[in-house]
Amino acid sequence: MGMVVVISLPLIFFCLLLGFGCYFLGRAKGRREVFSSAQIYGVPTPPPGSTAPSHPSPPSYHSKPDNTTNV
Repeated sequence: MGMVVVISLPLIFFCLLLGFGCYFLGRAKGRREVFSSAQIYGVPTPPPGSTAPSHPSPPSYHSKPDNTTNV
């Protein structure tokens, strides 16, 4: 004979309510953080007083060699 596991209906409602609450509160907090702290991607600026080159070097792109040499 198998065991019967009884989960009460209020517990199911509580878990659903808790899940929705965490989802919506986390989404609101994430949207606030996006606007409050902007992420800046790029080359960092040199410290004040240092001599920076007048023109930055172009970025080096890494590419895979083609297979024409193996033929």
